[in-house]
Amino acid sequence: MNQILLNNHKPIPLDKDGYLRNLEDWSPEVADKLASTVSIALNEAHWEVLDVLREFYQRTGLSPAMRPLVKLIANELGTDKGRSIYLMKLFPGNPALLTSKIAGLPRPTNCF
Repeated sequence: MNQILLNNHKPIPLDKDGYLRNLEDWSPEVADKLASTVSIALNEAHWEVLDVLREFYQRTGLSPAMRPLVKLIANELGTDKGRSIYLMKLFPGNPALLTSKIAGLPRPTNCF
């Protein structure tokens, strides 16, 4: 997949792994489209995590790998949500990769 199409038919270019080529292209609509490519329908719990992640990226310029992501979510949203199992239910497979992709951030450097 080299692009996604928004409802207004505007193409948004993606890299070979499905991440945004231009971080400035991100919007909530783009997030919904990216999530739908991996069969995720974003709800309030997803947005809570994505908002924390985007805010963290704005402050640090980093997309956290899994352990730092769990710690970040625990610090920001509480220990009940800062657990691997919670994040894996919201973002199946590799939450660090999926959250970064859907949040319009670069791929975390320590994730495979």
